Amino acid sequence: MVSVNPAVNKSDRLKFVGTSTQAWYGSLNSVAFDEAGIKAKLLNLAQPCYVVRSNNQIGVTNEGYTYTANNGNKQAELLAATPPLSTKQLGDASFLDFHQVKYAYATGAMAHGIASEELAIALGKAKILSSFGAGGLSPARVESAINRIQQALPHGPYAFNLLHSPSEPAIERRAVDLYLKYGVTTVEASAFLDLTPNVVYYRAAGLGLDSHNQITIKNKLIVKLSRKEIAIKFLQPAPTKILKELVAQNLITELQATLAEKIPVADDITVEADSGGHTDNRPLVCLLPSILELRDEIQEKYHYQQPVRVGVAGGISTPQSALAAFMMGAAYVVTGSVNQSCVEAGTSQHTKELLAQAEMPDVMMAPAADMFEMGVKLQVLKRGTLFPVRAQKLYELYKNYDSIDDIPAVERDKLEKQIFRRSLDAVWQDTVAYVSTRNPDKVRKAANNPKLKMSLIFRWYLGLSSRWSNSGEKGREIDYQIWCGPAMGSFNDWVKGSYLSEPSNRKVVDVADHIMLGAAYLYRIQNLKMQGLQLSNFSNQYQPFPL
Repeated sequence: MVSVNPAVNKSDRLKFVGTSTQAWYGSLNSVAFDEAGIKAKLLNLAQPCYVVRSNNQIGVTNEGYTYTANNGNKQAELLAATPPLSTKQLGDASFLDFHQVKYAYATGAMAHGIASEELAIALGKAKILSSFGAGGLSPARVESAINRIQQALPHGPYAFNLLHSPSEPAIERRAVDLYLKYGVTTVEASAFLDLTPNVVYYRAAGLGLDSHNQITIKNKLIVKLSRKEIAIKFLQPAPTKILKELVAQNLITELQATLAEKIPVADDITVEADSGGHTDNRPLVCLLPSILELRDEIQEKYHYQQPVRVGVAGGISTPQSALAAFMMGAAYVVTGSVNQSCVEAGTSQHTKELLAQAEMPDVMMAPAADMFEMGVKLQVLKRGTLFPVRAQKLYELYKNYDSIDDIPAVERDKLEKQIFRRSLDAVWQDTVAYVSTRNPDKVRKAANNPKLKMSLIFRWYLGLSSRWSNSGEKGREIDYQIWCGPAMGSFNDWVKGSYLSEPSNRKVVDVADHIMLGAAYLYRIQNLKMQGLQLSNFSNQYQPFPL
C-alpha cells in the first residue's frame, strides 16, 4: 500500500517549469490528482506515464494518447511523458542472456558460507545470480554445498566463489578441481593479486568449438577487483606460458590452449569500490570510469566478439546507488554487506541484529586472517564488537617482535586473559591440529621459524572470530568479526520505517527486487524532472513495501 504523507500540501504535489506544445486525450477519470494516486501511477512502470494539466490542476495517468494541439483545442495539456520501463532495461542486456537471469543484479560471495546455500537457492529460484561463499571452507563442506545447490537449481543460475590463496595455492587448486568435477559453470574469483595457473585452468578447461567452428565458453568467469594492474591481466587472453604449462601437465588440450589465446580470461569484471571484507576503499565514481576506459582500450586491441562487461560492487545498497552505477555505465550491480543481514545468510541472529543497527561510520579496517603477514586489511563492523581493535593489536605485536617469547610478559598476559582467553601454548596446540590437516609443511616450517609460529597463533583468533560471528558463539560476542562496508548503514537509513527495517523481514529476493524496482522508478522520476516537472518529496522517494 502507498500511504499519503499528510505534511505535503496539495499545491506542492506537482509543479511544471516550461512550455507545453502537446495535448493529451483520454478519460479524465483515469487521471490521479491526489498524492497517493499520483504515486501509484508513477509506480506503474509497465505502463506509459503522462503528466497532464486540466483546469489548472496537474495530475498523472497511465492511459490515453497524445497529439499535437491545433488552435488551442485541448482536452488537457501534456506536460511530460515517459514510456513503459522494465527493470530488465537497466544495465547490459547481454548479462541477462549470458547468465540466464532476470536482472543485471547479482549478490557477491561472502566467505565461510555467509553467502549460504539458502541464500544462493532463494535467489536462483527467482532467476537472480548469487555466488556461494566457498572461501575458508573445507573441500568436504564446499562439495556438500555444490550437491545441494545443484539439486535445487539444476538449470541455475548460481555461482561459486574462488578465493585467492597466495600463501596456500593448493587450497585454490582443490576448489578448482571440485568445480570442474561437478560441472560448476560460473565462478566468481576474488582477492586475486595476479593471474594464477588455477584460475586459468578453470577458464581454459571449459573451452571448445561448436558445429559452426565458433568458440564455446562452458566455464564462465566473473572477477572481482579494484586495481587497473589486475584488471589488465583478466581483460587480456591468458598468458601463453601458463597455458603451455597446463598442456604439459595434461590438464588442458592444445586446442583449448589455442582458444584461450583468443578470448579474455574473464567474461565479467566486477569493479569493487568501498566494500565490506577485502577492499581498497576506492571511490566508485573514480574507479569505474577508469576500468571502463581500460576495457575499451583492450577491446580495441583484441576485437573480442563479446566485450568484457564491467559491473560494480561496494556501496550498492539502495535504489539511488544502483541507479547511479547504471548511469555511469555499469553493466550490472553486485550487493554484498546488505545480504548478510537477511534471514537466508549464514550469520547468527546476534550478528544480523548488529548489522541492522549499523550506521555508515560504524565500520573500520582491520588485519585480514588470510593475508595477515602481508599487512592486508579488510573492512569490518566496529559497532558492538572489539574485534578490529584487538586484531590491530595483534598485528602491531607481530610487526614489533620476532617471536612470542620476545613479547613482554605483561602483554602476553593480556593476550591470554583478554583476547585468547586461554594459554598461548594451548592455542598453539589447537593451531597445529588445524593447520596439519590443511598444510602440514607450514607446521614443520613454524618449528624453526618463531615469527611464522607467532603469526599462526595470532591467526587462530583472526580465523575463529569470523566463525564465532556466523555460528553465534555464546560469550564471544565482543570478538565477532563481521565483514561490513558503509553501504550497510546506507541501506538501514533507506529502509527505516518500512517492513525491511526488521531483520526477520529481510529476505534476499525482496532486497534485490526493491533495489532494482526502486532504481527503475527513480529513473522515471529523473526523466520527468528533465522535462521540467517538479515533484514533491513523497513522489521523489522510493521506500520498500511488501510485494
